[in-house]
Amino acid sequence: MAAETRGCRPWGSLLLGLLGLVSAAAAAWDLTSLRCNFGTFCECDFQPDFPGLECDLAQHLAGQHLARALVVKALKAFVQDPAPTKPLVLSLHGWTGTGKSYVSSLLAHYLFRGGLRSPHVHHFSPVIHFPHPSHMERYKKDLKSWVQGNLTVCGRSLFLFDEMDKLTPGLMEVLQPFLGPSWVVYGTNYRKAIFIFISNTGGEQINQVALEAWRSRRAREEISLQELEPVISRAVLDNPHHGFWRSGIMEERLLDALVPFLPLQRHHVRHCVLNELAQLGVEPRDEVTQAVLDSTTFFPEDEQLFSSNGCKTVASRIAFFL
Repeated sequence: MAAETRGCRPWGSLLLGLLGLVSAAAAAWDLTSLRCNFGTFCECDFQPDFPGLECDLAQHLAGQHLARALVVKALKAFVQDPAPTKPLVLSLHGWTGTGKSYVSSLLAHYLFRGGLRSPHVHHFSPVIHFPHPSHMERYKKDLKSWVQGNLTVCGRSLFLFDEMDKLTPGLMEVLQPFLGPSWVVYGTNYRKAIFIFISNTGGEQINQVALEAWRSRRAREEISLQELEPVISRAVLDNPHHGFWRSGIMEERLLDALVPFLPLQRHHVRHCVLNELAQLGVEPRDEVTQAVLDSTTFFPEDEQLFSSNGCKTVASRIAFFL
């Protein structure tokens, strides 16, 4: 499906949009949305721009060859299938600040005409939407109703679940029927939906694989999904605090891809600094870049190889040193 290219965007702007996104029931539904009810043909404001997405990922997603390739390949295959048998379900894993939230915000921007403000993009945060474990049964009922209702309005919907490692286990089991290869669930056509789950679980294991590769002088780009997928799966399955715990989602193999995000090295952080300066309209300044790098903590203690916070604190540090 062709779409007007929306172009590459700076690193920080989409992240700010994601953090401010609230999927409210009172979102303004346009006439197109109203006409979409129950129509399997309807794409609502779904207008994928793959050239723009690939451009943005290439320019701004530092050090993530696996994530970039996996996300684009999975999305293209899914969107180009006129009759998918199940929704696209991706689970993003990695250390803090490595680009997971940034990628999810890019997907909203380049898949939907309204971007993060589209009424068909729904973002859930444990702290905001499911803060009290004692209310789990009500949360289950509400979440099931929300997903079902929005898929009834438009099958082309994007659901983002952030911080899965902070989500009380038990809630995600209500999503299992929506993620599998069935034709209709609860009277709702749902096969064209996209579900994205984000967590830090598996980050330590990914870091260890990357460290061992560096110590054995293997190029970072030689690290393969085949190396990382088993350790991520085990980390999730063994974590009783992860939202997938005993939900059946992992056990029933309902995830289309586990997307690993590698820890960021010094030159990746430098790349983020330059991106942020460009967004601010500031010419690159060596003293500012070096000051940000010098104030960043790296690990392990001996090698000082990976950034402890990835690129997460780059914007605030730049503001301090300008």
